[in-house]
Amino acid sequence: MRAAASVLVLATVLQALGAVGACPPEPQPGDPLNDLSEAERARFFAGRAVFAQAFEPEQGLGPLFNADACGECHEDPVLGGTGDELETHIAVPIEGGGCDLLITRGGPVFQSHATPALTAATGDTSEPLPSEPFVRGTRSSPDVFGMGLLDAVSEREILSRADSADRNHDGISGRANRFPDGRVGRFGRKGFVPSLDEFNAGAFVIEMGVTNPGSLVEETIGGAAIPPAADPTPEPELGAEALAFALDFVRFLAPPASLPLSARGQQGRAMFGRFGCASCHTPSLKTGPSRVRALDRRTVHAYTDLLLHDMGPERGDICLGLATPAEFRTEPLMGVRLGTQFMHDGAAKTLEEAIELHGGEGSRARAAFRKASRYEREALIEFLRSL
Repeated sequence: MRAAASVLVLATVLQALGAVGACPPEPQPGDPLNDLSEAERARFFAGRAVFAQAFEPEQGLGPLFNADACGECHEDPVLGGTGDELETHIAVPIEGGGCDLLITRGGPVFQSHATPALTAATGDTSEPLPSEPFVRGTRSSPDVFGMGLLDAVSEREILSRADSADRNHDGISGRANRFPDGRVGRFGRKGFVPSLDEFNAGAFVIEMGVTNPGSLVEETIGGAAIPPAADPTPEPELGAEALAFALDFVRFLAPPASLPLSARGQQGRAMFGRFGCASCHTPSLKTGPSRVRALDRRTVHAYTDLLLHDMGPERGDICLGLATPAEFRTEPLMGVRLGTQFMHDGAAKTLEEAIELHGGEGSRARAAFRKASRYEREALIEFLRSL
């Protein structure tokens, strides 16, 4: 009884400390957001199990797929982190501008693996590529830390930073991408998908071939119907409850807390603004009202404006929505210290290489980095390695 009483007293003290504003511990990579309710935390951990689950063909995997689990591509250094996989996006240029995304023929994502049943039925070991000349876009696997906070940022907040005509003459002309129904996009390397739920539900199908109530459309095989023997699992292959848990895992996944800065790192933060990096990599955004306390009117240090910016023709590949081949959404930098490859295609293996690959609207910041002293460049990198 004494032990139970002591536990009760301790719980009361901790609750009182929370009531007077005691600071919760800073989230570590893979942790849930602070201020979640007990029920929300339970959903987070239930969703983590779904996110980590490796699907078998008998559970709906494929018959075309890039990975057999969400966690296969989002695993480093913990579940929800980055991956070393690269996937293929393809489009056919249209005369006069624009792209045919080959939606009726399996595009724009062409999967690199096939289940044994599909290979036996068709001979295919991956999605067949189009016969006509096409443009290839390579995509690396980003982390999904803090994505629920970005989902909670209002459209007004995003649009307030748009400057498609470069009215302030700073060489930066960010603009919003839009979904076909007019909603402002924010997810994906081209910033096309407007909501986290849509993006995640679509990923189950596009990346794993696992249909679900949020995205029931099955990929074709280059436009041809899937042989019934190659995909015998009844639709949907992932139930509504499991899907909702997985969505909440990503929604409630916290961004890693920034590391303390040395004096040189603090100078690097100043360089980040002076070089012009902050013109696109906006240090903070504000979420709108939310029923979830942890997402309600919070400041998120995401270092992105969620807008499209022209990165120059050298970096361009396919169009998507309003995004031209050279336009990409500003990559969030929260958690960038945990990455091992950078840029939309994984072309940079270091942060210095990533800066050097910034063309177009990023050219001025790249030029400033090149002209800076060695100490200033090292200070900037030290700051980035704190995020």
